Amino acid sequence: MAPMKPELEEGAETGVGEETREPPLYRVLLLNDDYTTMEFVVQVLMTVFGKSVEEATRIMLNVHHRGSGICGVYPFEVAETKVETVHSLARERGFPLRCVMEQE
Repeated sequence: MAPMKPELEEGAETGVGEETREPPLYRVLLLNDDYTTMEFVVQVLMTVFGKSVEEATRIMLNVHHRGSGICGVYPFEVAETKVETVHSLARERGFPLRCVMEQE
């Protein structure tokens, strides 16, 4: 069997001139409710989203005063996992904290 010579193959795609697109990004937001404690929200922001105490407190106050706060912007799978993690932690602690994602 003769070795293949890719440079001689007819109709081979080179990829030259093809445009590659970045995957869409999604904002992850926490939504305000009347039962979840501010301390728990700060803890979630620090553990799930890697925020500092100061940044977590700022986001928590946005959630409290404005009804929602952006936790971060991620590719779909990462955003989806973070939303599920927040819901799981909230259920474990008995809080109704809601987290959603929306495309940028």
